[in-house]
Amino acid sequence: MAQTTRMTVGQALIEFLANQWTVDGDRAERTIPATFGIFGHGNVAGIGQALKQLHHERPGRMPYRQARNEQAMVHQAVGYARMRRRRATYAAAASVGPGAANMLTGAALATANRLPALLLPSDTFATRVADPVLQQLEHPHDLGIQVTDAFRPVSRFFDRVQRPEQLFSIALAAMRVLTDPAETGAVTIALPEDVQAEALDVPVEFLQRREWRIRRPRPDRGAIALAAEAIRSAKRPVIVAGGGVLYSGAEDELRALVEATGIPVGISQAGGGVLTWDHPQNLGGVGATGTLAANRRAAEADVVIGIGTRYSDFTTASRTAFQNPNVTFVNINVASFDAYKHGTQLPVVADAREALVELAEALAGHAVDAAYAETVAREKAEWDETVDAAFAPTGLALPGQPEIIGAVQRASSPEDVVVQAAGSLPGDLHKLWRVRDPLGYHVEYAFSCMGYEIAGGMGVKRGAEADGSDRDVIVMVGDGSYLMLSTELVTAVAERIKIIVVLIQNHGYASIGHLSETVGSERFGTKYRAYDPQARGFDGEDVLPVDLAANARSYGIETIEIAPGPGAIDDLGAAIARAKASDASTVIHINSDPLIYAPDGAGWWDVPVAEESTLDSTAAARAEYLEQRRAQRQLLGDRTEGRA
Repeated sequence: MAQTTRMTVGQALIEFLANQWTVDGDRAERTIPATFGIFGHGNVAGIGQALKQLHHERPGRMPYRQARNEQAMVHQAVGYARMRRRRATYAAAASVGPGAANMLTGAALATANRLPALLLPSDTFATRVADPVLQQLEHPHDLGIQVTDAFRPVSRFFDRVQRPEQLFSIALAAMRVLTDPAETGAVTIALPEDVQAEALDVPVEFLQRREWRIRRPRPDRGAIALAAEAIRSAKRPVIVAGGGVLYSGAEDELRALVEATGIPVGISQAGGGVLTWDHPQNLGGVGATGTLAANRRAAEADVVIGIGTRYSDFTTASRTAFQNPNVTFVNINVASFDAYKHGTQLPVVADAREALVELAEALAGHAVDAAYAETVAREKAEWDETVDAAFAPTGLALPGQPEIIGAVQRASSPEDVVVQAAGSLPGDLHKLWRVRDPLGYHVEYAFSCMGYEIAGGMGVKRGAEADGSDRDVIVMVGDGSYLMLSTELVTAVAERIKIIVVLIQNHGYASIGHLSETVGSERFGTKYRAYDPQARGFDGEDVLPVDLAANARSYGIETIEIAPGPGAIDDLGAAIARAKASDASTVIHINSDPLIYAPDGAGWWDVPVAEESTLDSTAAARAEYLEQRRAQRQLLGDRTEGRA
């Protein structure tokens, strides 16, 4: 008879998670090295009690981590997971009702980014003995619907433990998805508050060490042969490298391939770091926020080799990036869903590293012609000069964002990690930031979630420390995003987690303000201004007396304020150096001019403009929008069909 031990569901789950290991080749690490939790009546007696008991019996077995917001828990888990190349993440436990609902944004972010996060939201009584309980939803047509059901569309896996005996199959299924590179994302196990505290006989086998080996499937030989044939016949090939290259640990294989063939590389936001910025084949970001060099090559490409990219609308510039009417797509991806995009007939469903090794063998002796290589080198050099000019100090009292990025770049070390997510900074960083380390660029741009930066940056720092690295994490955040979720700075203080936050104050939403102009809405609602009762709006010049530096200081964070003036950029560089020398977190506050933009990369993003309007600005924007749409590719057939 199988040996068992008597435990509650909460205790069994926490003990189970403490024994899960991810194995990637010859490397093994804890899949769930720690658990976040905010405890209320829904989970204080279940998951909360289990963590306390395990800590009492075996300290360090499953460390507890605190947070100030449930959404921030998931952001930290995602930042950690990317830094660990998806081999590990955190669990995040929330109480019933609003605690669970607060995690929904984080769940969507994890799933959109294809990054693992384990979510343990509490749920109402399975027995319904107390019905309705505090914070329970009531739908007369379906009494079973609760807040946790909202996790279904934003999770890659969802299940609810309605009875204690269901825990075993649910936990194993959740771990399978969590560690599957083709399926991973938010994994949600809903835990009714009564079931969490119920006891059952748990098989000892369930609590023993279990290893989850990351699949690295090799490509089909026929698919590689067809891909190599298409690439050999190409005159102007280009690679689009995405996050899958990093998650596979394939940057060395990518570098070897492009050095042998001379094929240039455009990089997605998630792919930042696949090549160092000064590599001869690295043309920088591609797409709506891409560089002029990468977008020129993409526009003329006859073969596009997508490696580990999901081809978001920013990467494809809303299907305007690839202008060759006869362009062919060779898509290498561990997920068939992504490998078949753009209607390709040349999908390679495989791990990026394994596919690159075999593709390099199939392309042995092949290289682009000298004229194409010369074009690539010239356009890269031209863009590098453009970036140099954008970084050059202007002496303006309010520097532009490109100048600020340049100052941070100069003051940072090659191994430092820049973290960003939302606003105008992702676009500027994609064009301008010079990545010098495979894990040195962390821009969350699948969900582009305002408020991600500080919590995500802390997850990145935790991930670096797990490798024994003391590299600095530099969080760049605008005032709008800072106001969304700055409270996690308290966690940084409590746990002595060092991050450097560069807080750029421009008194509004710089990115959306610019977008508003392009669609003819004249920055409506995008400025932080006092309400004007006569004009009935916020478009005046009465800037709010909000002191974000004082706010940061109130959390117990060392704060450096950069005064406006011709020396602001030099002062910023000195502040970064001071922050790097410190053992504690630092917030550096600097004012900027939101109307100074990064150099144009000839990218476009499809944001529809109103067909009818009484505003001249909107009518003009509509005409420009229709002109841009003419360049949009259809999935199949003539790209201009139906674009008039």
